[in-house]
Amino acid sequence: MDKRILIVDDDPTVVTSLSLLLKQAGFRSDGADKPERAFELMDRKYYDLVLQDMNFSRKTTGEEGLEMLRKLKTRYPHLPVILITGWGSISLAVEGIRAGASDFITKPWSNEQIVQSVKTALGLAEAYSTVANDGPVTRRELDQKYDFVNVIGENPEFLRILDIIGRVSPTDASVLIVGESGTGKEILAEALHRNSRRGVGPFVKVNLGGISASLFESEMFGHVKGAFTDAKQDRKGRFELANGGTIFLDEIGDLELECQVKLLRVLQDRTYEVLGSSFTRTVDVRVISATNRNLSELIERGEFREDLLYRLNLIALHIPPLRERPEDIALLVNHFLTAIGKVYRRPGITVSEAGLQWLQKSQWPGNIRELKQLVERTVLLSSSQVIDVGEIHRAFNMQLGEAQRDLLPGVGTMTLDEMECAMVAKAMAHHNNNVAKVAEALGISRAALYRRLEKFGIKS
Repeated sequence: MDKRILIVDDDPTVVTSLSLLLKQAGFRSDGADKPERAFELMDRKYYDLVLQDMNFSRKTTGEEGLEMLRKLKTRYPHLPVILITGWGSISLAVEGIRAGASDFITKPWSNEQIVQSVKTALGLAEAYSTVANDGPVTRRELDQKYDFVNVIGENPEFLRILDIIGRVSPTDASVLIVGESGTGKEILAEALHRNSRRGVGPFVKVNLGGISASLFESEMFGHVKGAFTDAKQDRKGRFELANGGTIFLDEIGDLELECQVKLLRVLQDRTYEVLGSSFTRTVDVRVISATNRNLSELIERGEFREDLLYRLNLIALHIPPLRERPEDIALLVNHFLTAIGKVYRRPGITVSEAGLQWLQKSQWPGNIRELKQLVERTVLLSSSQVIDVGEIHRAFNMQLGEAQRDLLPGVGTMTLDEMECAMVAKAMAHHNNNVAKVAEALGISRAALYRRLEKFGIKS
């Protein structure tokens, strides 16, 4: 591979063992027992990556390691650095990630884990350097190099994201896709998997928002017969099903804290235990996650682990909402009309120029999902081959649930969401916006309450 790596560790046995491991993997390496020696070598030679321990000269606080990392990133800002630390010093590793490290590995490590982390960091560094050097790309250029079938869009920012997806696909880097609901995060996750070396393997989708804390271990890691009362037979977990492929963790921001710890462990060393068994298993998966929530705000509120975030977002992709991609609306509409025309046997149906202009000026809070629903509803309500703006208005105003509802005793026409919103609002008013008391009164966790406050727009 002709890549040179600098190993910085005050333990000569660690330097020797890592040098042999990297040599077997096709890398060249040098060793340094202290930061001063490391900088002497970096001033004389070019290195593609640094493997750096966090403690030197019997110091266990990690401050010397952090000081070296900050100095290194100041002098060599684009040089990837992988930190080595103990499992009990995860907070130190997180501090290092904030300071610019690419990744961290905990002791004791597996040789496969070290090699994979090095390959991933080198692959990402190369991918990002080529993105910066090559400049903007066209959709035609992307389609010639990658498989982006059913991924619709020519917006410059969206094309930049597709370019990054194509370039980082060959690596095993974890990817976090952030965007509003309905922006197509799952479609991009599938495209990333399809263009990777794991594309022939399984792509397992998991909606974490729909898995309760009590079922998390069984769902994700599986269980053996007799593990609990209803365990009538062995069951494979999602990670085992995804082995050799990709696991897509959707709605990662809705995962309960107690489950986040269990997820972090399998992401950290790729090992897990099936519920009801003490046998440790290993798994080879790439992790892609997605959320429409602000994870930084969740971390500040103590609802999301910062160390888990850094395990998930070696690559972070922020998908622009549809209102910022007006040039893509016509492409999406034509794509939906073709698919819907086949389903309803209405080939050749189009939208008038006035209709397209109206669609391009709309805000689309539900993004692509909302646009697709509107197009389908319009086709169902229209009998003409060219849909005009008036027909779009009629379909747009016919919101779901606006039809006459049957009256229920003591309920009237309120939906479940409306009743839940009213209950939460009354509880907040009764307890003077005390979140802890409201959550206790409603019998839900504070995280669940915050999700409902956000969902219904209730100010806390």
